Amino acid sequence: MSSKIRSVKSQSGNRDTSKKKTLLSRLLNQPEPSWYTPVAKSTNSTLEILYLGTAGFVLKSQDRIIALDPYISRPSLWQSLSQPLLPNTALIEQLIPEADDVLIGHAHYDHILDAPQLCRSTGARLIGSTATIMVGRAAGLPDVQLVETQGRETIKSGSWQVRGLPSIHGKAAFGRIPLPGDMNEPPPWPPRFYQLKHGLVLNWLVDTGNLKVVHIDSADFIESELAGMQADIVCLCAIGRHYRPNYVKDVVRLLQPKWIIPCHWDSMVTPIHDTPDLLPQVDMPGMIEEIRAAGCEPVVMPILGKAWF
Repeated sequence: MSSKIRSVKSQSGNRDTSKKKTLLSRLLNQPEPSWYTPVAKSTNSTLEILYLGTAGFVLKSQDRIIALDPYISRPSLWQSLSQPLLPNTALIEQLIPEADDVLIGHAHYDHILDAPQLCRSTGARLIGSTATIMVGRAAGLPDVQLVETQGRETIKSGSWQVRGLPSIHGKAAFGRIPLPGDMNEPPPWPPRFYQLKHGLVLNWLVDTGNLKVVHIDSADFIESELAGMQADIVCLCAIGRHYRPNYVKDVVRLLQPKWIIPCHWDSMVTPIHDTPDLLPQVDMPGMIEEIRAAGCEPVVMPILGKAWF
C-alpha cells in the first residue's frame, strides 16, 4: 500500500440498528463493515477527505476547505415526497463548521439542498451551473457569494484551483434521467424535491497543488471532457456501474488515478448518524474487485469517515 494514503476512520461509531427504519430502508441491504478500508495515518499527509454520504465530501488542507455536494440533512422518504425540504441548520453547522468554497455537481435536492445554508453559515462561495446559482438566489444568498460557471474554466480557490468538467446525468430512474431540465429562475424555497431540476451536470477537478481530485457525482460522464485530465484520487458514483458499461474501466483509462473512493451508494433517507442502506443495484464487492483489477486502490469510507492522503 502506498505511503501517501494515511487513514480512514468513522466518526459515527456503532449505532443501534434495531431502531425503527423507514419503509424503503427495510427493503434494502446494509453495507458490510469489512468493505471499509483500514489504513494508518501519517504525519506526511497533505489532504484530509471527509465523506458525508450520498455524493458529498469535504476536502481539507492546512489553509483550504472545499465541500462537494454537501447533503447531510437527509429527510426521510416520507418527508421528501410529502412536504417542502428544509435544511437541518444545526446539523450542517455542527458537521461542517468551516468552508471556503462549495462546489455543486448538479442541482438535484440530494446534491444541493444543504449548500446555501452551508454558504450562509461559513461565508463560503457557492460555485456551479446556472441552476445552482438559481438555487442560491432562491435561498437568499447574495451575489457576492455566487460564482456561475459553464465548465472548462479554471477558478482560483485560495492556493487551490477548481474546474468544472461538463458531464451528463445517468439514466437512474427506470432507464430515464430523473428530473431533467434546467432552472433559469429561482425555484420556490424551501423547495419540493421535484422542483429542483439537475441543470448542467459538472464533474469537478480540484487541484490542491500536491494532489488532484476528480469528483464524478452521477452515473455517467462524457469521455472527451475527461480525456487529458489526470487525477490522483477519483470520487466515483457507485451506482454508475449499473447504468454505464465499463464505467470503472473507462474512468481509470481516462484519468489514471491511484485511488478511487466509491460514493453515492447509500439510500439518502436514513439519518446521517444511523447505519445507512445501499441503493438498489449497488454491488459494492463487485466495484471493489473491479477497481483493483483496473490497477487502482479502492478506499471505501463509512459515512462521516475520514481519509488522509
